[in-house]
Amino acid sequence: MKNLQSKLKNKNGFTLIELLLYVAISGVILLVISLFLQTLLESRIKNQTIAEVEQQGLQVMQLITQTVRNADTINSPATGASTPTLSINTYTGANNPTVFDLGSGAIRIKEGVGAVIPLTNSRITASALNFQNLSRASTPGVIRISFTLTHVNPEGRNEYNFSKTFYASASLRQP
Repeated sequence: MKNLQSKLKNKNGFTLIELLLYVAISGVILLVISLFLQTLLESRIKNQTIAEVEQQGLQVMQLITQTVRNADTINSPATGASTPTLSINTYTGANNPTVFDLGSGAIRIKEGVGAVIPLTNSRITASALNFQNLSRASTPGVIRISFTLTHVNPEGRNEYNFSKTFYASASLRQP
């Protein structure tokens, strides 16, 4: 009987303080893990936003510069002038004039009598489109291009805030 009583007294278990300590430590660990995951997801969204703006900016800039390089003449802007619209003539008559402009927050192209085609999607807003004619007499023609692309952020969330200005120059090839 005495042996049974001593076994009951020596029964090991958790005290209330130990139990509270374990719950507190587990809560802190879960909090740290959830904050780390939230930060990880926000940085992933930010990187996707930056990649989308840069990808569209590079694609638009490449299309404009390649079209200028393959053009025959520059209609607008005049030499030494700067405008938000570029009009050029290409060697393909059906595409004349080829016009790049800004409309409804998108950079657009219109070739000849064809329809206006937006070059940027609805998740990107384009602004400050500028074409500057840097040509000199007896040169084929040089155009400096600049524009700003901004990711659309209707909720105002910080991870969707990104804007970048793109610059390039292109010159007409001599035939």
